[in-house]
Amino acid sequence: MQKPYIEKIDTRGDIDIWLIDGKYVRDNMDPEFTNFSHHYIFSFIPKNEFWIDKEHSEGEIKFFIDHMLIEHRLIAEGKSESYAMEMGEKVERRERKNSQLVKEIRNKDVDKNDLIKKIHKELLKEYSKNVNVWIVNGELVRDFFYVDFTEGGHDRVYPFVPEKEVWLDDDLNPSERKFVLLHELHERNLMPDNQQVHIQSGMVKEDKNYNKIYGSAHESASRLEYLCRHHPEKLEEKLKEEINKA
Repeated sequence: MQKPYIEKIDTRGDIDIWLIDGKYVRDNMDPEFTNFSHHYIFSFIPKNEFWIDKEHSEGEIKFFIDHMLIEHRLIAEGKSESYAMEMGEKVERRERKNSQLVKEIRNKDVDKNDLIKKIHKELLKEYSKNVNVWIVNGELVRDFFYVDFTEGGHDRVYPFVPEKEVWLDDDLNPSERKFVLLHELHERNLMPDNQQVHIQSGMVKEDKNYNKIYGSAHESASRLEYLCRHHPEKLEEKLKEEINKA
């Protein structure tokens, strides 16, 4: 079986659903590939396939499949990509809200501070010089805060991330953590400390000034990440630079 394929896990109609090696895709095809996707978002994915990155923490595959089924169908019918993505996210948020994990936490009447404590899993002390770098429970972040959270994020993009924190998704392949951390730190360092995107019900408000600032920072971070994925000998030096700038 050729990379990035790992295992076919399901078939829905004429769509084959594959677990794939997301790291291989990000290293060799497109660094913007995240937890899952399909042909209408990334043209290198065959039209009759859904790709899902192999999970490193179990439990979310059903959400991803149902999201893609809606999104893929609507785009195939001629709906806009933005509308299809919005509808896919709506279905995913509804399913997450009704999951057993979310119900158990809501029944305990957990406040935001307690929820953050549950989300925090491991402080990476080696990289926590000027900001705290946490491995977090990505599933809980997607369940309670932002369904599109993936790989990582920081306080200057997400208002639910505490001040001076960078989060790395526990679902991320451990061998990719440094690349994603480099991306997040570089992006954060290019954004003013009072600039945040405001997320309401999983949707980003339209803000031309923010979009310009964030778009520029994200593009720069993606280029740096891509460079280091192809020249890993540069990674430690670049990471040290960004940690010192933070």
